[in-house]
Amino acid sequence: MFESACALTHVYRYYSWYPPIDATPVLEEHPEIRLDKWLWAARFFKTRVLATEAIKGGKIEVNGYKPKPARSVHIHDELRIQRGPFTHYVTVLGVSGQRGPATAAARLFRESAESVSRREALALELRAQALIQPRLPGRPSKRDRRRIIRFTRKPDQ
Repeated sequence: MFESACALTHVYRYYSWYPPIDATPVLEEHPEIRLDKWLWAARFFKTRVLATEAIKGGKIEVNGYKPKPARSVHIHDELRIQRGPFTHYVTVLGVSGQRGPATAAARLFRESAESVSRREALALELRAQALIQPRLPGRPSKRDRRRIIRFTRKPDQ
C-alpha cells in the first residue's frame, strides 16, 4: 500500500496534468457563472462571441435589466432572450460552464408556457406569410435577361 502511494506521488510530481492525491471537488453554496458562458452552455448561441454580441446589443435582459457579458447568472434568475423574431422568457434552473448535449442544456432552464405559445403562434404566422409572398428566384438567367431587354426596348430600335 505504501509503495503504491509513493508511486502515485511520483506520478503527480512529474506530470502536472494529474490532480493532487487529496483533491476533492469543492461545491459552491451559491454557484454562479458568466452570462455569456451560460447562454453558450444552454445552447441559445453557437459561440460565446455570438452570446457576447447579443448581450452588448441589448438582446438579453436579466431580471428586467440590460446586463454586461461578465454578469453572474444565479439560479432562479429570469432571462428574456431575443433571437431574431422570437423571444424566449426563461428561468435559470442550473448553472454550467460546459457545453454538453442538448438534453443536458435543456435541464439548465425552464421556459414559461406563455413564451412557448407566443413563439409557436409567431412561427405559424411567419410560415403563412412565406406562403403568401412569392419568392423571387434571384438573378435572371441569360434567357430571362434577353426577354427583359426585348420587353423594355423601344419600338423604334
